Parts: sequence; structure tokens; C-alpha cells
Amino acid sequence: MPFQIIRNDITKVKADAIVNSANPKPMYASGTDGAIYKAAGADLLLAERRKIGAIKCGDAAVTPAFSLKAKYIIHTVAPAWYGGDKGEFEALKSCYKRSLEKAYEFGCESIAFPLLATGVYGFPKADALRIAMDEIGSFLMRDEVDMTVKLVVFDDKAFRLSRNLFFQVESFIDDEAVIAAHKEEYGLSNRAFERERAGFRFELGDFATPLYPAPKPTGMYPFDQSTFDKDLYMNDGKDDNSFQEHLLKLIIEKDVDNTTVYKSSNVTKGAFSKIMCGDTKKPQKKTVLGFCIGLRLNMEEAEGLLASADMAFNPYNKRDKLVIQCIQCGQYDIYEINEMLFICGQPLLGN
Repeated sequence: MPFQIIRNDITKVKADAIVNSANPKPMYASGTDGAIYKAAGADLLLAERRKIGAIKCGDAAVTPAFSLKAKYIIHTVAPAWYGGDKGEFEALKSCYKRSLEKAYEFGCESIAFPLLATGVYGFPKADALRIAMDEIGSFLMRDEVDMTVKLVVFDDKAFRLSRNLFFQVESFIDDEAVIAAHKEEYGLSNRAFERERAGFRFELGDFATPLYPAPKPTGMYPFDQSTFDKDLYMNDGKDDNSFQEHLLKLIIEKDVDNTTVYKSSNVTKGAFSKIMCGDTKKPQKKTVLGFCIGLRLNMEEAEGLLASADMAFNPYNKRDKLVIQCIQCGQYDIYEINEMLFICGQPLLGN
């Protein structure tokens, strides 16, 4: 899929370009910077870095990747945090923009970012995450761009620190764990936590209760409400092209161009072309759900698109429930939805 959030060590990620949060001078230290140098081959990489010289804050430069599973390392100098009134936000935005531009300039099909500036530079993780998501999303929506962008996180602490998302997905997590994490991160009492949660403006609702009646068992799968997590096939005799025809009809009705459709759905250009040409017999459910969001379908339209692929919403699946609630709330930002799904440990939407 064009945008992915993965939990990994960035030195072990395979991509055409790996982004390094670099020192402005030709040297390396600890943290992600040091790990990338050691994994690539410190002496060789440092020699190339010295040829570039100093890099300004917010700018980026490119070297070979040597022993990494990449072609290039894009070195960008992220800002240190001084309270937010020293141009830190614009500098961090520039880091993502310049790095993505360099990847495009060098013909990269994929690029992997760490969450820049959140280590020794002290940038607040929630703000850094929002900047990363915004800049990556804006880049991927450009017509000429056909690239996979991976945001690599070593753990999910940055996502727990994203305050809005923390409240939006709290009902997917055990209440006691939520309260304990909230007290640890924000120092609020249980009563204060409950007051803030009750007053949050974008409430995703109570996911403990199915939003739709439970489907009747069909005999195709053993039906267990606690573990049932498969696509619900309806097998109503539709031909193999019914999904492609239904998708095309919706695109025409919504009056959107193909590029906007696949980019807003987090689907690659190649996968979209195969679907529209009838080369893909049955898409995966995460792809169909991506189209539901990308085309901004209402519930009736979304159910119809799923039905054309012999699928249905599963009221006991966390991913499905979140997608349902987002549609009902008019939340159609594929990147924000995937961010929430990542927090919940669910598969992302798209292909």
C-alpha cells in the first residue's frame, strides 16, 4: 500500500531510501543516526557524508546506503525542541518535504522514515507524529507521485502520546490499561480522565456493543462471536466482474478521477489498474474498505460495494467497527483512520 505504519528497527527495513535524522556536521552520534551508520558501514558512510559537508536544519542530502537494504540514505537535519516558538514546526515540516522531494528526484519507489526529532532532540512525539502524517499524506496525494512511504516506529509510545487519537480509540483498549497509561503520561486522576474523555468532541462511540445485528451462521465457518474474524461471504451467484462494475459505477456517480480514487483509498496505481481491467478476481477486504473511505461512501453505499465482492461488515471485528463508525461520523481521512487502526493492532486499509 502507498502508506504504511510499521513497527521495526529502521536499519532492517527494505526500501529504496532510508531517512536518517542526521547531525548538521559530517559526524554521527548515538540513537537512530549512530545505528544507521553502523549498519551501513560507518567508515564508508562517513567518508561520503564528509563530501557533502554541513547540512542546514530542515534540509536534506543523499548518499549511497552501502550495507543497508536500500539504495540511498537521505540525511535530513531535524530541529531541536526549544518550546515551539523558534521555528521548530516549520523546520520539521521541511525535513519531510525535502526528504520526499529527494526520494522522488532519485527515482525511488519506496522510502522509510523514522519519527524524526523525537529522540535526543526532544520534539513532542504527538506533534511530530501529526507533522509526519500531514506531510506524507500531502505528498502521496500529488498526481505525479507513485511511491510507497513507510513510517517506522520502534514502539507505539508515540501513538499513545497522540492525545486526540488516544481518546478516539480508548474503547478498543482495556479500561484499566487506558487509565494507567493516561495517568503515567499526563498525570491526571481517574476522575479528571473521565471528565476529559466525556467531553471529547469526536466520540467514536461504544465499540463494546455491535453496531449491526449479528449475522446468522451460514455453515461456511464455525461461528464464534468472540473469535470470528473472517470476511462474511454471501455467495449470491454474482459473476467475477461484479465488484469492478460496481466500483466503476460509484466512481462515475461520485464524479471523481481515477487518481483521486486510488490515492484517497491508499491503493497503489498498479493494483487499481488491475482491478479496473478485471485482472483481480476478488480483492482483499482491506482494499474494499479502503475504497469505501476513498470514495466517501455512506453506509448503504459501503454495504453495497462490500456485497459486490461477496463480503459484509463483521460486527465483531474491531477494524470493521471502527470503519463503520468513521463513515457514520463523516471521517474519511484514510491516513488518520489507518493511524487509529495501527494503535489498535488492526490491519490497515488499502492494498
